[in-house]
Amino acid sequence: MGYVAVKGGLDAILAAEKLIHSSNGESQPLRLEQIIEQQRLAVDQIMGEAGLYNERLAALAFKQAEGDITETVFLLRAYKSTLERAGYSLPIETEKMLVLRRISSAFKNIPGGQLLGRTRDYTQRLLDDGSLDLQAGATQEMGTEQNSKSALPQFHRVSDVLREEGLLGPLEPQSEEPFDITRQSLHFPAPRSARLQILARGESGAMVAFGYSSMRGYGAVHPTISELRYGNVPVQITHPLTGKPITIGQLRVTEVEEINHAYGIVGEGDGDVPVEEEQAKDETKPLFELGYGLVFGQNERKAIAMAILDRALTIGGDAPTGDAEFVLYHIDSVESSGFVEHLKLPHYVTFQSNLDRAREERRLAYEKEMKK
Repeated sequence: MGYVAVKGGLDAILAAEKLIHSSNGESQPLRLEQIIEQQRLAVDQIMGEAGLYNERLAALAFKQAEGDITETVFLLRAYKSTLERAGYSLPIETEKMLVLRRISSAFKNIPGGQLLGRTRDYTQRLLDDGSLDLQAGATQEMGTEQNSKSALPQFHRVSDVLREEGLLGPLEPQSEEPFDITRQSLHFPAPRSARLQILARGESGAMVAFGYSSMRGYGAVHPTISELRYGNVPVQITHPLTGKPITIGQLRVTEVEEINHAYGIVGEGDGDVPVEEEQAKDETKPLFELGYGLVFGQNERKAIAMAILDRALTIGGDAPTGDAEFVLYHIDSVESSGFVEHLKLPHYVTFQSNLDRAREERRLAYEKEMKK
């Protein structure tokens, strides 16, 4: 691509930047606490797509970007790149999650029961002017709910029930060092650890679109949710002196495990006999496989889409959602938005070249026509 420097526009650029920082009306500027408390789902989405868990920084970037989540994520990614890496945490054990919400669409009765928690799944999508004012009673009720979190039990995984029946394969410990997408160049075929990292900070809308395409038939994955959890998980590091694990804080995360037919049992075998029937006779082969999703905060839509894409990328194939390079490169909001918005930059040289070529083609065509 050819670009040309724009001269004489410095004053206009400075004026445009000044307009950004000017007042947007007579209302008082939002405080960070207001954004964190009243725009919590937006803050959660931002932290997940930025790959940086810090509510105050997410709220600050959200305010600075005037509510543009893509720009907010860009700001946080840029800020994160300046931070020194102090160390590494131990792998998070979601079995120790302090569960605030837990559902399963695969089973009605699950060990420990289902916990609806805070959700809009069963509310009517109607505008409610009364919701704009937070009543004191509701605040008191929310405080009581927060204080009761410590009494919530821990739950066993629903997928363990299927493993006990041999319908799911056993969990195999991974000794290989995880791929670090922030320090290593991505290559294909990408290991699953790299795919999961990119999916975890992928753009929510893009991931939902890809997941939806797979469910509509442009892929091999149309799963059932084995378990969806939302809650707090402890973060631990190894103490530098004692060598023992210590808890340094906690994260709010959404975790999803989805059940999908094992790919080998989809379709037809020899003699138009369903492969499912052929493999079902072999009791040593699991008939189902899991897709996995884990994201910062409460972002259930993205976690479900992540689990779909995890399974789809593992299966592979000719479907769009089975192409790792296609999916992983196009769900990153910084990459995709940057390339789309770069079209706003001056393209005077390239477009002038196109004009010259078009005019020359027209001239040659005219001369050829005149010679007839």
